[in-house]
Amino acid sequence: MEKIRVVDGSLLIWIQKTIVYDLITPVIKFITHLGDNGAIWIIITILLLLFKKTRRAGIYSALALLSSLLINNIILKNLIARTRPYEIFTEVQRLIEIQRDFSFPSGHSASSFASAVAIYLGLTKDLKKKIGIALIVLATLISFSRLYVGVHYPLDVFVGIADGILLAFLVSKIYEHFENKKSIKIRLE
Repeated sequence: MEKIRVVDGSLLIWIQKTIVYDLITPVIKFITHLGDNGAIWIIITILLLLFKKTRRAGIYSALALLSSLLINNIILKNLIARTRPYEIFTEVQRLIEIQRDFSFPSGHSASSFASAVAIYLGLTKDLKKKIGIALIVLATLISFSRLYVGVHYPLDVFVGIADGILLAFLVSKIYEHFENKKSIKIRLE
């Protein structure tokens, strides 16, 4: 475990030394705070739920966000209890406030990708290109902003991304399964 932490910490230090510039730091801070408490994703989900054409995407997103909260923020973070990189490595620049929870996995990354991919999967073909891809780009920016601001190791972010994608696919498949069972039952009656 120590070897992983050292490699992960060294990679984060290298990333920060390579990409942190005063000129873009305010923009990156804004982007990272969009993911705080899943706020941007909750707002988007509510908006999607309001319209019949996007309601399925909103339902997928709501279920994916709830799953991510439970699995990542309540279970995994507390079970693994990984210390934040700025608490271990003095070379890591923490560019935002101290985080109150554990580091692994990145909740911002997990919830961003869970919601964005779930929305993409729930959208109609015409809206996938208009909305879905833009949201996946936003999820990517939020995820990588966590490295920029120094509050996560790269492994935290990559596992959060993978976990979010997996949750989105699971939610969509489970929802479709129950929806298909419901339609079969209606046809049989």
